[in-house]
Amino acid sequence: MQFSFDPNLRDIADKVEDGERVTFDEGMSLYQTNDLNALGKLADHVRRKKHGLTTYYNVNRHFNHTNICVADCKFCGFYRRARAEDAYTHSVDEALDIARAAVAEGATELHIVGGLNTKLPFLYYTDLFSSLKREFPKLHLKALTMVELDFMARFYKMSDKELIDKLHAAGMDSCPGGGAEIFAEPTRSRICDHKCDGPRWLELAGKVHKAGLKTNATMLYGHIESTEDRIDHLVRLREQQDKTGGFQCFIPLAFYPSGTALDSLPGPDAIDNLKTIAVSRLMLDNFDHIKAYWVMLGKATAQTALHFGANDLDGTITDGGELTHAYAAEGEVKMTKQEIIEMIHRAGFEPVERDTVYNRVEKVAA
Repeated sequence: MQFSFDPNLRDIADKVEDGERVTFDEGMSLYQTNDLNALGKLADHVRRKKHGLTTYYNVNRHFNHTNICVADCKFCGFYRRARAEDAYTHSVDEALDIARAAVAEGATELHIVGGLNTKLPFLYYTDLFSSLKREFPKLHLKALTMVELDFMARFYKMSDKELIDKLHAAGMDSCPGGGAEIFAEPTRSRICDHKCDGPRWLELAGKVHKAGLKTNATMLYGHIESTEDRIDHLVRLREQQDKTGGFQCFIPLAFYPSGTALDSLPGPDAIDNLKTIAVSRLMLDNFDHIKAYWVMLGKATAQTALHFGANDLDGTITDGGELTHAYAAEGEVKMTKQEIIEMIHRAGFEPVERDTVYNRVEKVAA
């Protein structure tokens, strides 16, 4: 494959074509290239070999059950202390009302994440999940990050297995990929020192996989991390996937500095966003899906990212919830199903509605 006059990219392209794994140093070269077109073309080549023109989306709803949190991550504009005027915890009845409205709009997934709240008994979570499942048995509950699971295991004094089994029995169907942030130290401790460390995040993900549940994985980029930190993060995810195989999708999360303790930083630009999507596709050879999360990238960049290795745009997010609003690049957290279909069509791809575990819900005619 002749993708570039950059000899480093040409050599990597040949390796990729032969099915060889991209190394750490080669990942650094991918990030450092100025030949964005060649990088995008190489990632797009891999994406099309895996998925052709298929581009996935789903009809989903984000639900943030509480914003009360004992952590104070530097990148977070969402958390509140328990006594803050705008601190909240939604009741189970409120959750049912939100889910009812989402299902009425065609949602197949409820994405549930929140703060690390020491005021809530464990029974809150099992009641929440079981009540949602009882009223909406077909609604997939994608709930609780590895950071939340780590906190709950320690706070409620349960083994990891006991915790995961009880939550699964109550109705937790899979887990989202949040809380990974950046694994490398000391960077991780500088931005989120009250969260579990990288090895613990990966350990818990492996245990969730072994329990038969799928998860996603993320990386927060564009803050104080180095390029080396990013490649290290991708390599560690790839190694964990080799072990347990339960990651469905990788979602690079563009840091949005407004309202955070790091609001003096500029955040990533469009070039960095597109490079990160492309490098992720090339490094994560054992991940089927790379998501261009349109809420944090913005619609235009997310649409362009479909030509840089991404094959998923996330969903309609029928109402983003407070956490999603806090990180929305353009202040938008909602698209109609038709809008996201047209967005994919205009990029030259085939929109396919999926459920949370990538079963086709509906194939949309071109």
